[in-house]
Formats: sequence, structure tokens, C-alpha cells
Amino acid sequence: MTNRSPLVFMSLVCALLNMCQAQGVHDDKPNIVLIMADDLGIGDLGCYGNDTIRTPHIDHLAREGVQLTQHLSAASLCSPSRSAFLTGRYPIRSGMVSSGNNTRVVKSLAAPSGLPPNETTFAALLKKQGYSTALIGKWHQGLNCDSRSDHCHHPYNYGFDYYYGMPFTLADGCWPAPSRDMELAFESRLWLCVQLVAIAVLTLTFGKLSGWVSVPWLLIFSMILFIFLLGYAWLSSFTTRLYWDCLLMREHEITEQPMKAERAGSIMVKEAISFLERHREGPFLLFFSFLHVHVPLPTTDDFIGTSKHGLYGDNVEEMDSMVGKILDAIDEFGLRNNTLVYFTSDHGGHLEARRGHAQLGGWNGIYKGGKGMGGWEGGIRVPGIVRWPGKVPAGQLIKEATSLMDILPTLASVSGGSPPQDRVIDGRDLMPLLQGNITHSEHEFLFHYCGSYLHAVRWIPKDDSGAVWKVHYVTPIFQPPSSGACYVTLLCGCFGELVTYHNPPLLFDLSRDPTESTPLTPDTEPLHDFVIEKVAGALKKHQESIVPVIHQLGELNHDRIWLTPCCGVFPFCLCDKEGEEIATIRSCCLPVVTNTDDHLLPPKKSGAHDLRG
Repeated sequence: MTNRSPLVFMSLVCALLNMCQAQGVHDDKPNIVLIMADDLGIGDLGCYGNDTIRTPHIDHLAREGVQLTQHLSAASLCSPSRSAFLTGRYPIRSGMVSSGNNTRVVKSLAAPSGLPPNETTFAALLKKQGYSTALIGKWHQGLNCDSRSDHCHHPYNYGFDYYYGMPFTLADGCWPAPSRDMELAFESRLWLCVQLVAIAVLTLTFGKLSGWVSVPWLLIFSMILFIFLLGYAWLSSFTTRLYWDCLLMREHEITEQPMKAERAGSIMVKEAISFLERHREGPFLLFFSFLHVHVPLPTTDDFIGTSKHGLYGDNVEEMDSMVGKILDAIDEFGLRNNTLVYFTSDHGGHLEARRGHAQLGGWNGIYKGGKGMGGWEGGIRVPGIVRWPGKVPAGQLIKEATSLMDILPTLASVSGGSPPQDRVIDGRDLMPLLQGNITHSEHEFLFHYCGSYLHAVRWIPKDDSGAVWKVHYVTPIFQPPSSGACYVTLLCGCFGELVTYHNPPLLFDLSRDPTESTPLTPDTEPLHDFVIEKVAGALKKHQESIVPVIHQLGELNHDRIWLTPCCGVFPFCLCDKEGEEIATIRSCCLPVVTNTDDHLLPPKKSGAHDLRG
């Protein structure tokens, strides 16, 4: 027994050392929460200068972390910007671009276009590092390729372990949908009718072939024709995106078709909190991708009419309260000190989003342009906030140029991994800049595209001059002229008659002229010709690094009816599994009310603004 004691003791010591080592490895890997708003203008937040829209939770997050004031998206529209965010690469490299003026995003869920499966996302990198990964919210990187259920572009194929959200994007038809409940009820009865007729056809056909019944074949064929005509009539009656693109999925299952847009945000927040609770031991990656604040701005009744900026302001304030709820959950689960939180928007606000005289799009502060404009600052300069207690100094402003593409190499760095070595990664690790180890951005040149067309180049010299040179080769033609936006076409074009080609190009120094109001000339800027020549050389080198690939938003970006997602048997696709679940919970958990005396009714929530109750 005495001979075995040292062995037992040594085994216990080794076990303890292994546990400590494992805990140490875990401690080095922070939990990561990425929050992305949709179409939010940089001027819509209090921490970026807005004093009329209330965003207290995001403002507080900025005070607790680092605020990036020259944070840039790689594109001014959803699909290409998000692909660059996920991969750390310009959209032109992955093919998430279009050579046309019309459809520069994934057109619909019936189109086979999407992020190529050979692209590596930050989720895939972190999954290799032992992270549990989830995407909750908007995807807009495609869904199907060959059939309506192959899900070749599903988030699961890009490193995410769990998905709940909207695989497409909000569109005008998604909200309000006053006839939705009636159509759901009618379709369930219509589908029952079709099933009964189909059973009758099968029964009569079997009986006819067996000699048990004597019915004319014409009757059987007429019943089959009736089923097809009924299906075609039902399909033809649904011509808007509401029925085919405005849907929610949990993992691979469609849960709402069409979705009830005003409640979607609240359900997504609950999903996010549930994920945080399930994976509180970490490490985890949660990418929370808001539907807010994209038109048509579905907003709950608790927030409608509460802001000074109409429906858009209401939607922004509701989004802020949801951010607060997620941040509160991080605190409640004891995750604050080991969780890196990042907040941004996919691109600038949509200036042309209007209904009558009401503005339904965001405000881009002092910056010219907005959504859809590849070069002007208003379309690509976005909020950027990073909080990581004890690792990133609180209350710091960084004016250096940074990019949404920087997130992939940054997450690779903090998780102990490394970016892919077999391709060009355009992002840079932000940690040295965030922690003050360096004072200048690691980006010397940034290239600003509109679809597949390069519109502008930014040069940040590696000196202490403070200059931020911006060279515009192409700019959109505003409609009407001098209006600052494209109100006739509703989105500015990228090439052809919708743009102006500049030769010589326009030159601005954003450090002196952030509004891009007065182009510099050789007479007003001694370095004019030198800067133009320097940028031209960098552009040539950049273009030589581009490997031609298929443009996903070109020929592939057209509807194929057989790719249309369906909750049931096509075309009878309407369903509301979320509503059924909510109704079941209410019927199980709420007390039965037998009269309408006030003292017997469930208490009403107090306060219109607090979603955390």
C-alpha cells in the first residue's frame, strides 16, 4: 500500500496540472459577441453626435470601450459588405459583386447566388479553436443552389453551429401584412381540401385498376387537373416577397412563412440570450445580426411614436433597447470580463428611403452620400465600438482608418488562431491599435468599390502628417442634381450614364475636409500630383492581386422557382410554428380569466421603453 501511495499522489498532481492548464487555455480565449445593425447611419447614435435619438445602451457601451471614428465597410450594400465582414476580404475577391446597376445584393431566396463555400469565415476559424458558434438574425448570403432544400449557402456551411433568423433581408412587402393571419387560416383548410381530393384520386384509381369500382377515367383525370389548377391559382395569388422571402428559420427548418416581422426582433433577442446561457462556460462566438433598422422598419407597439424622428427613430430606439437586453444578459451570466463585444453597422444609412415627406432611412452625419454609393463617405463610414474589460482601454477614441474586414484577423488573433494563409486577407489585426501598442492604422491604402467597379481609393501615409487622402475616379450622378442622393432611381448606380468619370480624378484630404466638399487642385495643394501618382501605383498593384472569379450577383442572381423555400408542400408553404409555440405556452402557463374585472386580469407592463421586463 505504501508503495502505491506515491503513484496515487503523482496521478492527482498531474490531474490538477492538466485541469489548470485547460483552464488557462480557456481563459486565454475570450467569448465574442458581434452585433451588427442593418442600414444604420453613423449619425444616428448619441455617441457619434446625435442628440435627438435616444441610444443610451449603445452610448454606454462606447464609454466602456473604444470608439472607432473612421471605421469603414468594404461595400455600401448588404450582401457584399457582409461577405467582406465574414471573410476579411474585399467582395471582388469572393465574387460577391455585380457588374450591373440593378441587383447588387442577393436578389431572393429563389436565386442560387451566394457566398462561395470555399470562402473561410471568422466562424469557421473560431470553430477550429474550440468555440461554439451561432448566428442569430439576418444572413443575406444566399440559401440554395440546386433544390429548395439543399441549403448549400446555409450558415452551417460557413462555420456556424446554430442558426436562427431571416436568411434573406427585410423588404417593403415584409411589413405590415394585415392579411397574413387570414391567409394562414385559409391555406390550412385549402391544403386539407387538396389532401382529401388526392386521397380520393388514389382510392378511385386503385379501385378502378382492381375492378372494385366503376368510375370513368375522365372523372379521375378531372380531379387531378383540379388539384394542379388549385395549386397554380394559389401560387399565382402570391406575387410579393412577403410569401417567399420574408421567412424565419431555425437551423434548417422554416418556422414562419411569412414571418410576423414586428415580433421577429424580440424572438431573436430571446434566442441570443438562450444561446449565452447554454454556452456560458465558453468559449463562444455569437454573431447577432439585426433586422433593425432596414425598411420597412417593423416596430412593436411599445415603441411606435416614442421618438422625435418618426418610425425610423422609433426603430432605432427599439434596437438600442434590444442591445441593452443582450448586454444585461452578458452581465447576468457573469461573462462581462471575459467577453469581447463589438457593435457596428453593415454600411451607411439609406437616404432615398422615404414615404411622402417622411424619412425612413438613416442619417450619416456630416458625411456625403449614403447606402449604395461606393465612394462617398456616407455610404461606407459606420459606427465601430469594441469593449473588452481589462484588455481594451475604456473611453478611448481612435481616429485611424479601420475596416469591417479587420474583424476576421482580429478574432483569429484573440482566439489563438491565424487567418487563412492560402489567400489574400485584406483585413488587419486591430488589437495592437486598440491596446495602444501602435498609433497608426496598419492600412496604408483602402479601396472603395461600387459593385465590381472601383470608385475611390484612400491613402493613409505612414507618417505624422495626419493627412487622409481620398481619390475619386467615379462618382454617382445625384437626382435631382445637388440633392445629395439618387431620389429618381432610389439607389445610385455604379457605371454608365448614372455616374461621372473623373480624369483627372477628384482629390480630397479628409483630415481637412471630411465632408468632401472642395476638391483639391494643383493650385490649392502642392502635393496634388504626387498623391495622384502614388495612389495610381497602389491601385495598379491592388488590381494585379485580384484573381477573376464568378460574379455571384450577376448571371446566378436570377430566380429559379424550384429553389423557392417552402414550409410545406409547394406551393402550399404558409406556416407559423412560432405562433403555435407562443399560443401553446400561453395556454399552458397563463391563468384562465373568467371575467373582466380589473383585479383578475394579468398586470400590464409598466414603461413603454423597457424590453428587459
